[in-house]
Amino acid sequence: MAKLNKRSVDAAAPGPGERFLWDEELRGFGLRVFPSGRKTFFVQYRDRVHGRTRRYVLGTYGVLTPAEARALAVEALAEVQKGGAPSETRRQAAQAPTVADLCERYVADYAKARKKPRSLAEDERLIDDFIKPVLGRRKVASVKRPDVVRLHNAMAGTPYQANRALAVLSKMFNLAERWGLRSDGSNPVRQVDRFRERKRERFLSKTELARLGKHLAEAEAAGTEKAPTLAAIRLLFFTGCRLSEILGLRWADVDFERRCLRLADSKTGARVVPLNAPALKVLADLEPDDSPWVIRGRRRGAPLVNLGKPWRRIREATKLGDVRIHDLRHSFASVAAGSGHSLVVIGALLGHRQATTTHRYAHLSDDPVRTATEVVGARIEAAMARRDAGDGDE
Repeated sequence: MAKLNKRSVDAAAPGPGERFLWDEELRGFGLRVFPSGRKTFFVQYRDRVHGRTRRYVLGTYGVLTPAEARALAVEALAEVQKGGAPSETRRQAAQAPTVADLCERYVADYAKARKKPRSLAEDERLIDDFIKPVLGRRKVASVKRPDVVRLHNAMAGTPYQANRALAVLSKMFNLAERWGLRSDGSNPVRQVDRFRERKRERFLSKTELARLGKHLAEAEAAGTEKAPTLAAIRLLFFTGCRLSEILGLRWADVDFERRCLRLADSKTGARVVPLNAPALKVLADLEPDDSPWVIRGRRRGAPLVNLGKPWRRIREATKLGDVRIHDLRHSFASVAAGSGHSLVVIGALLGHRQATTTHRYAHLSDDPVRTATEVVGARIEAAMARRDAGDGDE
């Protein structure tokens, strides 16, 4: 019997049969030497429940150093003293859910029932593209804040996307606490700083609008763009709707008589979108068929699902540079603001639930405000002039 350290373990030569060496300091800690030369560390203890002697393997020499094996032996023997069993602890650890398991439960038990299809699809994309590749194999209970910080920093090039991934991860770990997979208050996303996001608002000028309108008319006449694509872009301009609202629009949602769209499930819930004359004309000019969708896709009976490729072609042809599809909605709002409409009215047109969302367009109403102050100032000046010309009235 000797202390199990590097010298004694290296000196333990294999024989024709298995050999066992016991540590002289830590009772139950031993080394098993196989005839092949492989050496494994273990602890031997008496199972208090069944009254049997059991042997629990800690690991192989070479993978573990003697010092590392000794530390594991201390933990295992302490578990025995508390009435537990190291093998059961290892089994439970092996069966503990991974982050990949948590992702699947988050989608199945939470997101599918509570999120809109578009939001659900975005969560699943962030999970598959970023969260699972980095943290998927980790046990839920083992993830620490530095692990989350590394994942977040790796996405620094796309700050908006990085922050959305962080939000999904935070919700998942909150649920993990609720489901008993982590201790309360242990969410590793807490106190991880989000990246600063630069709000980008791009509005088409009158010249750009004219250039785009001319190109759409030419594309329609030449047949270089499909009618549903052109109709979708025009409806985005004339209604200020979101892309998902237009691509998901059904004929059952269109009320020609009352000149409106009745959206049962927009981003902010059910809402009614008033239709102006140009929007009504776009809808009326679409060729009717047996499809329930206003903006038809290539497959019969299916909607158009994406405007990405045609919009890039149109943007390049009209030299619109960095204009995104969503900027058509911003442009609708900018024209409304420049026409003197209040933020309350603009918010209603866009389907905003909160006034703060519409406030981003406040600076666009400078011209109407300036006109208003000129009118008010002129009237006050005129009233004061008449008073000065009076004969001393009190």
